Amino acid sequence: MTSESVKKPVPESIDLKDPALAAFLAWLVPGLGHLYQGRRAKAALFFLCIMGLFTFGLYLGSSNEQCIDGNGKIGYGRAVYFSWKKGERTWAYLCQVCVGLPALPALVQASRMSHHKEVFLGGFMAPPRPKGSNGANKLQPTLHDLHRVLHRYFELGWVFTTIAGLLNVLAIYDAWGGPVMITPGRKKEEAEESK
Repeated sequence: MTSESVKKPVPESIDLKDPALAAFLAWLVPGLGHLYQGRRAKAALFFLCIMGLFTFGLYLGSSNEQCIDGNGKIGYGRAVYFSWKKGERTWAYLCQVCVGLPALPALVQASRMSHHKEVFLGGFMAPPRPKGSNGANKLQPTLHDLHRVLHRYFELGWVFTTIAGLLNVLAIYDAWGGPVMITPGRKKEEAEESK
């Protein structure tokens, strides 16, 4: 048998369409880039897993209890917030924002609080109020309130939402670069060529 008569397997190809647009869509909403490429099973898997982790983290960082000082309630989605003020920085948001649109309300809320405006949605994803501050957001909890009322659930919510963002980075890369294709028989060919 000659090497010409042996048919080499043709690797299956996937049309990635526009990889840059697919990566942007995958960042915007987890799984949307894969849906754009026609990879429905991966789109559903990424959306359910990543958004499930993110939503569960938001749930863990939520409470309907009163703040310690009695002003206002803890509220919902407190594990995700954006703040660059000294003593309140949250580096986790750099990972959480990789989930895309679901994490963007935190930027809007942070902007409103820094301009001393009332926050939306009862403070959903709003940064904690600095200790001793008053003004339009005096009913928002402080970081101390969040830790005292939510205990370890605040940190667990932070971990779940951060992991969701990091997983979406992998999904974005998959939408941009496509899946890894393993061609059967490649090792055989390499072994025969080395002889």
